Amino acid sequence: MKKVATRFAPSPTGPLHIGGVRTALFNWLYSKNQKGVFYLRVEDTDQERSKDEYKDQIIKSLKWIGINYDGDEYIQSKKIEDHIKIVNELLKNGHAYKCYCSNEEIEEQKKRARQKKIPYIYDRKWRDKNEEDAPKDIKPVIRFKSKIDGTATLNDLVQGEVKIDNNTIEDFIILRNDGTPTYNLSASVDDHQMNMTHIIRGDDHKINTFKQIQIYQAMKWELPSFAHIPLIHTIEGRKLSKRDKASTLDDYSKIGIIPDALRNYLLRLGWSYKDKEIFTLDESIKHFNLEGIGKSPSKLDMSRILSMNEHYIKNIDENDLYDLLTEYCKLYKSEIKSDKKDKIKKSLIFLKNKAKTLEDIFNNGQYIMVDEVNFNQDDIKLIDDKAKKVISDFNTQFNRIDKLSKETLEPIVNELIKSNDTNFKGVGQPLRIALTGSKFGPGIYDIIISLGKDEVTKRLTNKKLG
Repeated sequence: MKKVATRFAPSPTGPLHIGGVRTALFNWLYSKNQKGVFYLRVEDTDQERSKDEYKDQIIKSLKWIGINYDGDEYIQSKKIEDHIKIVNELLKNGHAYKCYCSNEEIEEQKKRARQKKIPYIYDRKWRDKNEEDAPKDIKPVIRFKSKIDGTATLNDLVQGEVKIDNNTIEDFIILRNDGTPTYNLSASVDDHQMNMTHIIRGDDHKINTFKQIQIYQAMKWELPSFAHIPLIHTIEGRKLSKRDKASTLDDYSKIGIIPDALRNYLLRLGWSYKDKEIFTLDESIKHFNLEGIGKSPSKLDMSRILSMNEHYIKNIDENDLYDLLTEYCKLYKSEIKSDKKDKIKKSLIFLKNKAKTLEDIFNNGQYIMVDEVNFNQDDIKLIDDKAKKVISDFNTQFNRIDKLSKETLEPIVNELIKSNDTNFKGVGQPLRIALTGSKFGPGIYDIIISLGKDEVTKRLTNKKLG
């Protein structure tokens, strides 16, 4: 039996879209599950719109989410001669023909179709014409001679049996009049030459599949298996596009979504295995199959992504979480200063509480990272004379203790509650504002222990507190 081979074939004409990432993930997991190979093919034949920066972004995105392809990238533009060779073979064996229709003629046909409110299909004018009648001033396109009669059946590994009437497929162009091959021709030749066994892609490609199958049959090539995945929609039910917010991996990376969490979310977006929600990488490979892919579109739900990310933050090894946080700060915030690193690392146990993203952890830990407290202007107004007395009394007693722990701090706070005739908030809030600049933040004991004795004393005697 042939070794399973799949591919992901994006065009570098824009940043890689989240739907593309899921397609790559499903191809990669299927190959890994089947002990096969997975390739990246860069379809860069649209010379005007293809850019190296997008190619680099695609490669970087796949690497970020943990999808590793086999071998080097397969660059489609380097194979154009092979594609043109197949066009000539199709011409020679009677499966293609030269079409001399002018642009005006084609536009006229399209206009008539619009008026009749029917889909435009080329009228096959040059299908059986003699080339001697060809106009000398028009450079022809090459069209594939599609089947006219009968029906075609696709045994789709996700959608089941799909049938269409052959006459709905026009004689599509396989070589433009500037000598460049079109998508359906190039994709078919590449898939054949790369020995693809399974083509797994979005179900917006279904009509292309019927065209490509005809090319395979005309060339007497062995057909791969096809699986069409339903598309991803927005939460409102629209087809997700590159213009949508949070449509590229960079959008998720910037807010501090962990690659493993996003990969787990995308795996479960339109695929299921029993009632399991959380998958390690090994479990993803072990359990992935095409039977688990649903037939309906999936909705991209940001709240589900955040809750998946929160789960990963809560359960990840703290050394790994620290590495992810430092990398995140380096890329999108400010690098954690070397003298603050230990304090941040030790404090992750509570800084990650209720954090849905790495950005939340960064924000929670800001008070440790800064050298000077940045006061929230509304919150500092809460430091009235009573609050100043609480801060001063706390500082006096605080300086008498040697070891910082909840057990040594709690009696001081309780005594202050009593002597100032207040409650826990009446003591905790002024201290929190003095130490972090805000009335919101981690628990007061965690803040004090994380800052250390010298830093707490320095902040409690800050002149800005008045």
